[in-house]
Amino acid sequence: MDRAGLYHVNDGDALLVARVLGGDDDAYGILMARYRDRFGRYALHLLRDQGDAEDVLQETFVRGFRYLRHCENPGRFGAWLFRILVNRCRTAYRERERSSRTLVTAEHGPEAITRDGPAGSGWREEIDRALGHLPGEQREAFLLKYVEDLSYDEMEQLTGAGISALKMRVSRACKHLRDLLLEVYDGKL
Repeated sequence: MDRAGLYHVNDGDALLVARVLGGDDDAYGILMARYRDRFGRYALHLLRDQGDAEDVLQETFVRGFRYLRHCENPGRFGAWLFRILVNRCRTAYRERERSSRTLVTAEHGPEAITRDGPAGSGWREEIDRALGHLPGEQREAFLLKYVEDLSYDEMEQLTGAGISALKMRVSRACKHLRDLLLEVYDGKL
């Protein structure tokens, strides 16, 4: 799915939404198929757990169906549903962080990024591991900017955060990632 399909008016989505609201539940399956892969990748990148990402994706589609009549602009269904996904990811992330804080002790802290990753670990795996060490808001902003390729205006609409805050989060995420990766590769970037 290209950016135009998600962030600009899409007459195909508007027609499918009208069909669903008219009682054609199969039309919602078409909408789900249209957005499943892209939304699933985003949830997995943000949550870093396949099971959590699948749960959030399923919750997103269920909520989208349940509240479809509240979608004010059916031609922008993709953006409306993505907003639900972002909010569900945030909730899942906060819940996981809250429960993990009670389990982490000084002796058994989070896994540190080391040069000794799993066998066959390459650059992409190191970046993925480093992304996992970013605070939630920084990781979200980084992924929206560089993985989803959104403008700051689009990010503002999705997250509710101001553009200056988003720019700061992206900047801090980039610096944090650079520092983590420099650590891993002994400054050989």
